[in-house]
Amino acid sequence: MSDVPIHSLEAIVARLRQQAEEELMRITVHAHQEMVEEHISLDDVVSVLLQATVVENYPEHRRGACCLVCGQTRTGRYLHVVCTTALDLAIIITVYEPKLPKWVDPFTRGQR
Repeated sequence: MSDVPIHSLEAIVARLRQQAEEELMRITVHAHQEMVEEHISLDDVVSVLLQATVVENYPEHRRGACCLVCGQTRTGRYLHVVCTTALDLAIIITVYEPKLPKWVDPFTRGQR
């Protein structure tokens, strides 16, 4: 893998799956805090990345290319994961359960 931006959603998903399979991930302090608060395990994050759907892609983000993905845990709980998309290591920026009022459903934004 190289440190070049990826713009194809299929390529992003393939890279995230590979990184999850190979455990090439780093959890930020913020993401870890969210995981603790919302009772989200590392296994949950891996499950989401293994079958992720890109909800929003931010290839030109000021801090580096990243995206918001959605997927389900093994128990069927929908989670959002924001992570990098252009590094050899997936940096997990934040993890949370999409809820009203910000999210109507796991794939549709609500009020801003």
